[in-house]
Amino acid sequence: MEGYLVDANSLAKEILKLTDWYTDDLFYSIDDEMIKAEFSRIFCDAERFSDDAQEIMAQFGMGVLYEKNDDGEVIRRVTPELKERVLNEFYWKHHYKFSEAVNNQLNLFGKALIIDCHSYPSHPLKRSLDKNPNRPDFNIGTDSFHTPKNLIDLSISFFENAGYTLGIDWPYKGSIVPMEHYNRNKNVQTIMLEINRALYLKEPTNEKSEKYLEIKKVTGDFIKTIKNSL
Repeated sequence: MEGYLVDANSLAKEILKLTDWYTDDLFYSIDDEMIKAEFSRIFCDAERFSDDAQEIMAQFGMGVLYEKNDDGEVIRRVTPELKERVLNEFYWKHHYKFSEAVNNQLNLFGKALIIDCHSYPSHPLKRSLDKNPNRPDFNIGTDSFHTPKNLIDLSISFFENAGYTLGIDWPYKGSIVPMEHYNRNKNVQTIMLEINRALYLKEPTNEKSEKYLEIKKVTGDFIKTIKNSL
C-alpha cells in the first residue's frame, strides 16, 4: 500500500485498536439516512480537518492521514501528492455525500439532525488528549451553535433513567457539521453519541460481548427518543 513503511500485521494491530467496531450496526436505523466511511481511519480520517494547521492531532502525526501510530512510531510517509490524491478520491467524496444527505433533509423538512456515531476504548490511548482512566459508559459531544440545550438535557435524562453514566464532551468533544452550514444555519442540529467499547466488546479484542444486543437496543432507543423530541 502506497506510503506505508510497516507490514500488514503492524497495520492490523493499529486498526484493531483504533476502529469504531460495529457502530454501523449498533446505530443502524431503517428510517434514517446513514453515511459511513468506507475506509479505515488508518488510511484517511474523515472526521479530521484536511488542513493540518487546523487539526490538533496533526502534532502527533495523526492528522487527516496518519503518519504515526498510537505509540508514536512512523508508519507512513505522506507526500503532498499522496495527500492530495487521497483527499480528492476519498475524503472529499465522503464529505460530499454527507453534505448532500444534510441538504436533502433541509429540502424535505426544513431542518436536519445529525447524530455523529462513534465508540471509544475503555482506557485512554497513548495519544488521547484526555488521560482520565475513569471513562463514562456513553458520551455526547456538542457544538455551541448547532446543539440545542434540549438535546443535551434529553440525553442526560435518557441515560440516567437507563442506568448508564454519561460524559458531556468527555472524553471527546464536538460533533460534525458540514462546513457550508457551520456556524450559519441553526436548522442544522448535531449531537455526537459515543459508546464505551467495554460495554459491547471483549476488549482488547473486537469480539462482541454478551451485552452487545442490550447496548444496541439502548442506542436505538436513544435515537428514537431524540427524533421524537423534534
